[in-house]
Amino acid sequence: MEDLQIISLYFKRDEAAISETATKYGAFCHRIALNILSISADADECVSDTYLRVWNSIPPQKPDKLGAWLGKVVRNIAFDLWKKNHRQKRYAGMEQLLNELEDCIPSPATVEHQIEEQELTNIINTWLASLPQNDRILFMRRYWNGETVNTLAQESGMSPANMAKKMYRLRQNLKSKLEKEGYSL
Repeated sequence: MEDLQIISLYFKRDEAAISETATKYGAFCHRIALNILSISADADECVSDTYLRVWNSIPPQKPDKLGAWLGKVVRNIAFDLWKKNHRQKRYAGMEQLLNELEDCIPSPATVEHQIEEQELTNIINTWLASLPQNDRILFMRRYWNGETVNTLAQESGMSPANMAKKMYRLRQNLKSKLEKEGYSL
């Protein structure tokens, strides 16, 4: 079923919208949650919570790209659960992923930095758009979807060590771009 048809079902408050969403995007959402949480039961819980949040959000929201919007929703829910359970040291994989990006992306913690955050977002989006499509996809799969270096390497036909080097070069390239724009890291 097409995304517009699924969204139309949500607007009609037809419960078939949830099953159609699960059919089309369930595996995608589960993979994102599992990449962040590493525990299948927690990923299942996140996907279920995603369907509930989508049901409560559409309407009034009407996402332009349902798949990307669902990915963002499930990712946010998974991160919230990860933060909740992080004190229990259950998710070492996500901690490593966040630590890798920590060296090249500043993280202002106060509200007064909102304009700077928007500026940073624009710089990163411009940087991503300047990358070759393959590099952009790899970067997003690694740092947005949370996929492992081993998974990316296997699917790209590279060794994990070469993929790790590629990811390092991309992070260094981003860091260089940010430094040129005046961000000291």
